Amino acid sequence: MKYTTVNSKLDYLKSLIAVLPHQPGIYQFFDDSNTIIYIGKAKNLKKRVSSYFSKQHEHRKTALLVRNIADIKHMVVTSEQDALLLENNLIKKYQPRYNIRLKDDKSYPWICIKNETFPRVFKTRNLIKDGSKYFGPYTSFYTVQTLLDIFKKEYKLRNCNYKLTDENINKGRFKVCLEYHIGNCEGPCEGLISKEKYDQGICDITNILKGNVAGVIKHLEDLMAEKSASMEFEEASKIKEKYDSLKRYQSRSTVVSPVITDVDVYSFDENEKFAFINYLKIIKGAIIQTFTLEIKKGLDETKEELLLAGIVDIRQKIFSNAKEILVSFRIKNVIEDVTFKVPQRGEKKQLLDLSQRNAKYFKLEKEKQNAIKNPQERTERILSTIKKDLQLKELPVRIECFDNSNLLGSNPVAACVVFKNAKPLKREYRHFNIKTVEGPNDFASMEEVVYRRYKRLKDEEKPLPQLIVIDGGKGQLSAAVKALQKLNLRGTITIIGIAKRLEEIYFPGDSVPIYINKNSESLKVIQQLRDEAHRFGITFHRNKRSGDFIRSELTSIEGVGEKTLEKLLREFKSVKNIKGQQEDKLAEVIGKAKAKTVFNHFNKDE
Repeated sequence: MKYTTVNSKLDYLKSLIAVLPHQPGIYQFFDDSNTIIYIGKAKNLKKRVSSYFSKQHEHRKTALLVRNIADIKHMVVTSEQDALLLENNLIKKYQPRYNIRLKDDKSYPWICIKNETFPRVFKTRNLIKDGSKYFGPYTSFYTVQTLLDIFKKEYKLRNCNYKLTDENINKGRFKVCLEYHIGNCEGPCEGLISKEKYDQGICDITNILKGNVAGVIKHLEDLMAEKSASMEFEEASKIKEKYDSLKRYQSRSTVVSPVITDVDVYSFDENEKFAFINYLKIIKGAIIQTFTLEIKKGLDETKEELLLAGIVDIRQKIFSNAKEILVSFRIKNVIEDVTFKVPQRGEKKQLLDLSQRNAKYFKLEKEKQNAIKNPQERTERILSTIKKDLQLKELPVRIECFDNSNLLGSNPVAACVVFKNAKPLKREYRHFNIKTVEGPNDFASMEEVVYRRYKRLKDEEKPLPQLIVIDGGKGQLSAAVKALQKLNLRGTITIIGIAKRLEEIYFPGDSVPIYINKNSESLKVIQQLRDEAHRFGITFHRNKRSGDFIRSELTSIEGVGEKTLEKLLREFKSVKNIKGQQEDKLAEVIGKAKAKTVFNHFNKDE
């Protein structure tokens, strides 16, 4: 142990920071057990490491990290790019507790061109640094199999593991196998195909895997013409089979624009715990590769830091040397000889939008899978999101929503629906007949039902909600707040109003609404509450109203149904006003035929 007390620990760490250089590099934090708990990069090591100990940290995990630091080590490098690459590799090697999680993605296959005489081409999940060429990773197993089938059929490559040196072939140490006899191999083990001809096929395959399918097709076209001109029709026919196969493969590639060549596209999406970075590889106008990286967040990393870490990791995985990278927002360029662009329009913007959709769909799929496996975690995530978006003091485990329903003063009613853990709790839904309000007055009706609801809950000592949602704008919200004030509950329960037109969220006393992201789970839950309250209220209102219509003078009109009567009441407010209308005015609302029936009913004496 280098220290025995908190003060001596701090003194020891300060002594380490004091000698840190003002140079780019990486730093490692160790805990008491000498385990690496965090690895970071810095343009200026001294400034960056000092910042951990010179301020209060709002993020809880960062504060815990600093509390657990017992030792600091560092390494100076030449540039920020070197620091970024070194940080990336060390994080994957040590997987420190407080760092983001960069996965090696061993589950995805690669296509390997083996570094050997008469190279084999095969699928693998293990990358061995022996000079072999690897292409991938491929997220589609179908794509890998399609490519390997093309190579096997058109280039007849060997799949044996013989050591085919010139000496072994010349001494006749190997004999052709069944693959040769059924036409799947050209027999290099017995020298039945020259190394030059075999290598030409490997060159074609390499170009195809790099995305240069058009170049290989052009080469086959020229070769086919050459063989035909020299009357080698059998050879020309074999070449045509390869040509047709590659044309079919090319037609399945997503062509974006022939003028966009060798470009990488990266887009970003995230949720509370993970970042998702989608990658598209564009070669000669076609998307030849797509891949989505999932990163588990560590501390309070910015989206710029997460995206840059993802770009470095993916470029290392796929050995990309693209000089132009399209991204969805500005990031600091620390990769040498690379230009970052944020396209605003045109084909490159369309490519970026496509990548963004891929990242979003990947995130949604992961969340769905996680919801199936861990329903409790999904619930907690939704409630935490609502708490964060609405700046609540506690998780909104119980939410209640109110909606008024009346037909211009006819049969005014209200509905209250209850959600528990972001799901409907239908047994606790309640209907209210408006008792103290005369005529159509939404504000007074809202005040009455909110007062009655929470007076009863208080009197019966039942649990109150953490959030109340009022279906309506500022007027209805103010009326509901008055009811809470009468009950001394103002400030005890958070209350908001949602205006229907633009999905605006209002808070009491604030004339400026907030707008929640339309894709946010918070808004989806609030909309579901509002729609459920509306449905529940309308059903009750319709049932109640149908009884009154039976007793109404209007129902005695033969040939006129309830919907027609609703239209008339909505337009003219009362039976008295309907009686006083001319036939042409009625026709504007319900059509000529029904207007004649209604007019004649009220004017039959005349």
